[in-house]
Amino acid sequence: MPRQATRSKPGRNPDIRTVAALAKVSIATVSRTINGSPVVSDGLKKRVWQAVKQLNYFPNTHARTLVSGRSRLFGIIVENITNPFFPELIQSFEEIAVSFGYEILVSSSNSDPATLTKCIHRMLERKVDGVAVMTFGEEESVLDELVHHGVPIVLAEFKLDDPKASTILLDYATGIQAAVRHLAELGHKRIAFLAGPHSLHSAITRENDFRAAMQAIGLPAQKKWIVECDHTLKGGVSGFEHLRALASPPTAIVCSNDMTAIGVLRAAFKEGLRVPQDLSLVGLDDIDFAEFTLPPLTTIRLSRADLARAAFEALRQQSEDPANPKLQREFLVSTSLVVRGSTAAPPA
Repeated sequence: MPRQATRSKPGRNPDIRTVAALAKVSIATVSRTINGSPVVSDGLKKRVWQAVKQLNYFPNTHARTLVSGRSRLFGIIVENITNPFFPELIQSFEEIAVSFGYEILVSSSNSDPATLTKCIHRMLERKVDGVAVMTFGEEESVLDELVHHGVPIVLAEFKLDDPKASTILLDYATGIQAAVRHLAELGHKRIAFLAGPHSLHSAITRENDFRAAMQAIGLPAQKKWIVECDHTLKGGVSGFEHLRALASPPTAIVCSNDMTAIGVLRAAFKEGLRVPQDLSLVGLDDIDFAEFTLPPLTTIRLSRADLARAAFEALRQQSEDPANPKLQREFLVSTSLVVRGSTAAPPA
């Protein structure tokens, strides 16, 4: 006989007065605690949050916005949600935001300027306290609109001369130099680079850093061995096919991101090439998938946690303390080489 569901008698929803009474504090103290005011002592905060948890109380975020003038909502716009790098970045950004009492609103531009404009409009309609624009080179068309509305923004690799704009500088050079030196020490002299699309200033920066790294060790960065791709699996396949068609193909390939490198892995397998015995391969990003490919991918690590932390801190400072003369406007995120199983000495 099927069990019958039992329904408990609905009770009165707790409100801010109920929380104040249980915590034995004033309504104002509850309001300040929930809104993150620094004037409330740690002891009172603890009592308020214990009461909130015990009563299963959910603050009215809309009312809080009307009273405080702040939504405690940050937007984050990424380039392409299908690239695992960006969901990992969003997850890190949300974890940090929630720990500080913020919520996030996520959008993906899908590398389309019209979509990016819609993302910005959505953020403005929701009265976000700030926007992290993590599109790595496609944001120029909408920056004026964000600045015009006075919304704090943080940009990856793009400096804007505005008091409400912060920049995250990405040190690709350190990781790329380490990768090129690693391949050279293994004995590689013919090293190719599968670059990202030149519509992204981040892709141009990575390519320039590769050229500089090759020059630093005295190896030529031949034009025919530098191929523009589109940062996707298919881009890696097409880039590999282009290099394999050369009369003198490279013995090692550095890729502008991990998705491109994973595409190369598949294409090399279909060609009957063994990685790393016949071809060494290096990616960039160190997405979670990188250590689970066969072989595990040697890659240049760009920490999503560090990037998310820098983006959140830039927005938090702009939102909570905009008048501070010591406000940090630039944040540096570095890279490092992670050696796994996809690199070895070139074939004899």
